[in-house]
Amino acid sequence: MKKVELLAPAGNLEKLKMAITYGADAVYMGGEEYGLRASADNFNADDMREGIKFAHSRGKKVYITMNIIPHNDDLTDMTDYVKELKEMEVDAIILSDPGVYSVVKEVAPDMEIHLSTQANNTNWRSVKFWYEHGVKRVVMARELSFEELKEVRQKVPEGMELEMFVHGAMCISYSGRCLLSNYMAGRDSNRGACAHPCRWKYHLVEEKRPGEYMPVYENERGTYIYNSKDLCLIEYIPQIVESGVTSLKIEGRMKSSFYVATVVKAYREALNAYYENPAEYRFNPEWLEEASKASHREYTTGFSFDKPVGEGQIYHTSSYIRGYDFVGVVMDYDKESKIATVEQRNKMVLGDEVEVVRPKGKFYVQRIQSMKNAYGEDIEVAPHPQMTVYMPMDQDVEVLTILRRKGSSE
Repeated sequence: MKKVELLAPAGNLEKLKMAITYGADAVYMGGEEYGLRASADNFNADDMREGIKFAHSRGKKVYITMNIIPHNDDLTDMTDYVKELKEMEVDAIILSDPGVYSVVKEVAPDMEIHLSTQANNTNWRSVKFWYEHGVKRVVMARELSFEELKEVRQKVPEGMELEMFVHGAMCISYSGRCLLSNYMAGRDSNRGACAHPCRWKYHLVEEKRPGEYMPVYENERGTYIYNSKDLCLIEYIPQIVESGVTSLKIEGRMKSSFYVATVVKAYREALNAYYENPAEYRFNPEWLEEASKASHREYTTGFSFDKPVGEGQIYHTSSYIRGYDFVGVVMDYDKESKIATVEQRNKMVLGDEVEVVRPKGKFYVQRIQSMKNAYGEDIEVAPHPQMTVYMPMDQDVEVLTILRRKGSSE
């Protein structure tokens, strides 16, 4: 049985390394231009080269996003950029616009092309059209059910790869084709600068009664009428595999390293368990519990079974559920002394009980018994962002092991 690919977001170099270390088969990332996440850290050329080298040395793939809807000015330096990507030996370019497609075909004719979800492919004829024009993979629109995906798989050539989103934020519009941000904030969502007005709080105002804000529904806290729940399909691995897709995509290039590592590991373990024995596969609730420890909104299955109705939205808040704090990441470890070099990510205090999450295997819990700063001095608290802390570990750990602490529910 050919295994599906687990594809993870990489908003910067650290997130790329986290994704691959915690079990991703491939990552997708953007350069400083042409991608739809202008607010992400993104990659300069040097970081991109280092990330590609890191991934390829471990047998993993790297896909580059060029999925903006470009205006004339965006085309000026695009040829040089594609040449640079070709020289870096990226594994594929993700695009949505025929103009960008023509540039890639002209400059790098052998480059693998993936068609972005921005192209809104919802039927098998569209997929077949792009296959006939040399596209290797289509990222299917989120607005498809498992049954629709199966039909697409059955009616397109076997060589066409299909990718689907399985986890992360949902857009209120067809796969990002939205003008709200342009209209309300002057920021073009189709060129990477979305202000996410779909997550804002709204009231109704009648034209001749300015200043009278009427709630759209009966709740004193207001309304978030466009605010979708987050997609989560980790409980449906058999249905996903049986739909015939090639790659399972996790959304979140703007999410934290903690999010990337936690969610990737949960899906990796679920997929591994399925492939070990598909006939006897049983979902383990611990995988969902683990995925939920990363910051998220309430979960939905999106369009996978039926079209979403009222329950697919969150009307009372736009806040995330945050049950855990990311407090540190292991940058080095000495097996003889069992001392870890930890980079602080949130305030740590002597006596804190932390969960130690390694790339493989179950996490373990330990109490912070001692900490030293970069000067070797004993400290009781690590308050400064990204300060170096030395601490003993109860069990052996490896680089990029995560320390998390149970925190508030939101």
